[in-house]
Amino acid sequence: MFRSPDRALAVAVLAGVLAAGPGPAAWADPTVPPDAAVSVEDLVFPVEDLVPEVESLDGSESESKQGEQVTVALTSDVLFALDKAVLTPKARQRLRAVAEKIRAESAGDVVNVGGHTDDQGSDAYNRALSLRRAQAVQQVLTTLLNGSAVTVRATGYGEAKPKLPNLVEGRPVEENRAKNRRVEIVFNAKQ
Repeated sequence: MFRSPDRALAVAVLAGVLAAGPGPAAWADPTVPPDAAVSVEDLVFPVEDLVPEVESLDGSESESKQGEQVTVALTSDVLFALDKAVLTPKARQRLRAVAEKIRAESAGDVVNVGGHTDDQGSDAYNRALSLRRAQAVQQVLTTLLNGSAVTVRATGYGEAKPKLPNLVEGRPVEENRAKNRRVEIVFNAKQ
């Protein structure tokens, strides 16, 4: 059963200690000396929800669901040329698939399109670029979802809501920056 005699001995000793029951232990004495000063503080830490995310093999698309809210994120590198807000033909194909998903799974009401950038450039430039990109996606989705009971809204966040830190230990991380350049399409799923 045991490959080494030492392990067998350790198990036997542990079994004997457990069988003997609890004995007096110095650390188990609940009395506190009268001259001891004891202060108790509550520790409060933020708790974040774990949100599972499914990502495509190339990292260009991800989907997460938190409660009823579904978020589809498409990297801007797939949707747009560098510093542009004009959708590529490949982007229109991706958005067609997202529109089908919204038609099939959405509870209706509002679809929010949020544009995001990395930390390159000024805040004002990034906010304006992210808004123009969100509006470009909004325009295509509105056309593709014509006749459905949804309203598509666009918001530009610039670099205010990064998915990952742009800098790690003071150094830029290009992979993180690429994931931060994205458009998120958020809708509530049917129950």
